[in-house]
Amino acid sequence: MTAVSDERGTVELRELAEQAGRDLEDASAPDILRWAADTFGKRFCVTSSMEDAVVAHLASRALPGVDVVFLDTGYHFPETIGTRDAVEAVMDVNVITLTPRQTVAEQDAEYGPKLHDRDPDLCCRLRKVRPLEEGLKDYLAWATGLRRDESPTRANTPVVGWDEKRRKVKVSPIARWTQDDVDAYVAEHGVLTNPLLQDGYASVGCAPCTRRVLEGEDARAGRWAGSAKTECGLHG
Repeated sequence: MTAVSDERGTVELRELAEQAGRDLEDASAPDILRWAADTFGKRFCVTSSMEDAVVAHLASRALPGVDVVFLDTGYHFPETIGTRDAVEAVMDVNVITLTPRQTVAEQDAEYGPKLHDRDPDLCCRLRKVRPLEEGLKDYLAWATGLRRDESPTRANTPVVGWDEKRRKVKVSPIARWTQDDVDAYVAEHGVLTNPLLQDGYASVGCAPCTRRVLEGEDARAGRWAGSAKTECGLHG
């Protein structure tokens, strides 16, 4: 394995990401993850919302014992926490749970209750964005489960790109997959999925800000329904 050195500068990493995005556009998800594993070694991790464990499963084959980073916001459905625990128990991965600096009660005391209703952007920043920025500081690259078919805001997701906000390489190995591709992979390999996906939820986030989707809606329509918000800030 020839991993990228820690001394490689930001400009070089960005150029590496942009070149890989072009070179790997038509590559399979396993090949994209093998490239990431070979390039970054232990300085590469997977992030997972525990909606499903597809990318974690794929990555565990490319880099056994890979770190899988999970953000425990304090607002998750019990099913999501259960999925995380099951992934940790049965897959060849190292689950790392990140938590915000404040508990929900501490946040309520400072900002008032139900901040997610009054200022969802701030709530996401406190409970997701900042913890992830801190949790990723020792990595050079991270993988996501973003797919282009999920919503218009994700239609141009590169398979490998540059995360300017965190100054890291961002790998989205299943960006070109469809929901049918995901379902087929889950069925073929018996991959763990969040039980809520069988209960009308097409995308699973924090419980106060997630609802079931209606027929004809896109997969992320149930997130922050009734507001203009479409992303938590982790991906744009």
